[in-house]
Amino acid sequence: MKLTQCLTLSTAVLLLAVTTVAVGAQSEQSGYAFAAPNGAPMSFASLIEQVSPAVVSIEAEGRFEPEVGPDLSQLPPQFREFFERFDSMPQTPRGRRSQGSGFFISTDGYVVTNNHVISGANSIRVVLTDGRSLEAEVVGTDTLTDLALLRVQPEDEPFDFVKLDRNLDIRVGDWVVTVGNPFGLGGTATAGIVSATGRQMGANQAYTDFLQIDAPINRGSSGGPAFDLNGQVVGVNSAIISPTGGNVGIGFAIPSDLAAQIVDHLIRDGEVRRGYLGVAPAVLTDDLKSAMGLDENIEGVLINQVLTDTPAEAAGLESGDIILTINDDVVEDPRDLTRRVGAFAPGERVAFRILRDERERTIDVTLAERPEIDEPAAEEGRRDTVADQFGLSLVGPGEAERENLELEVRGLLIYAVRPISDAAMKVLRPCDIILEAGGRSLSTLEDFDAAVEEVRENDRRALLVFVMTEGGQRRYTALELSAENLDDKQE
Repeated sequence: MKLTQCLTLSTAVLLLAVTTVAVGAQSEQSGYAFAAPNGAPMSFASLIEQVSPAVVSIEAEGRFEPEVGPDLSQLPPQFREFFERFDSMPQTPRGRRSQGSGFFISTDGYVVTNNHVISGANSIRVVLTDGRSLEAEVVGTDTLTDLALLRVQPEDEPFDFVKLDRNLDIRVGDWVVTVGNPFGLGGTATAGIVSATGRQMGANQAYTDFLQIDAPINRGSSGGPAFDLNGQVVGVNSAIISPTGGNVGIGFAIPSDLAAQIVDHLIRDGEVRRGYLGVAPAVLTDDLKSAMGLDENIEGVLINQVLTDTPAEAAGLESGDIILTINDDVVEDPRDLTRRVGAFAPGERVAFRILRDERERTIDVTLAERPEIDEPAAEEGRRDTVADQFGLSLVGPGEAERENLELEVRGLLIYAVRPISDAAMKVLRPCDIILEAGGRSLSTLEDFDAAVEEVRENDRRALLVFVMTEGGQRRYTALELSAENLDDKQE
């Protein structure tokens, strides 16, 4: 090698070394030792030190329903990604304590967490990293996205806080760092990547496309933040897939841009108000397209039924109509329809382009406020039954509902399904009809109670029910009696 080549190579190496030292020094002076978003950091320590003071532990006291974890091996393949909600420590049935995580989003004491962490609580405390325990009040909750906003009274010094990324642009493979209180162990940090985006987690989560992350999260991490490498919150940890209740590398977070929208509503109004149409939608399958003589490339949502006393009925929508667009935006599937309608404010007038009898037409609908359940309000006589132990809320439909739903003499209407329940695991949904329970035809809520009591008396652990779905399909499924109810019988 020539002397000039050796000198050139030596100079290049020296310049590289000097540049590396200079960059390292600049990082130390700026206080940001963690890497830029496009690189893999040598350590997450500086990032975690920066954000940890804003992360808190949530301690709630009250009457909480027992959690029922799914037996994934018993679910059909298409439902094995259904998740279980998680609090902190394993709870006894109807436990009195729930523990989770949360984080400050302002200096004056606003705290974001999950709704399921504080739902049912009659007292809530926020525990800071320095050990202070402060009483918190609920500003508002949104069960449909599982978000809650708390507030603690400001103190002499402002609270450390972190920001929600309102313009989320995250990709599969990007780094995420979580901080929370798994199993009550405060200040625990984990790191991983975004393993998927846009995860849809069942009918009860129509308003959320989750981030899937592999940063380990466990019970007690509910409501905690997931950060990008800039220290911005990109997700609110909300759920895991786990046969055992521990981390298996698949967790779900509510995207930060959605969380920011919900928080804005809760700060302003104390609640989230969504538009309501009043239809039972169905997927427009290829078989349906063929049977209806439609072009196979058409996109839209089939209306299975129009519910009584709803904006859809008042505007003239009919069963069998196909919704093509909402305000000229294409509607892809029932979930998309639910989300788009919910994005409008109650009272807003919306243009639905539909296909009816092979002709397109536009129908303007003035939306109502979405009720807490998707079905019309039940008539007098609704009450809780022992169905609650399965996560079901039932009502005996009146004549109007029976005529609208084309029910026979028998049957009880499911008007709500608790997300953490055996009924949810068995894919029972609002608007389904329970025709029989334990071989007994059902006409009243008392009939269902009697069927459950008979099963208990016969020392069986499950109740066989015969269900008619929204689409008219009928199937049997077994609802497992809780251990608490079995124990009650043995006493």
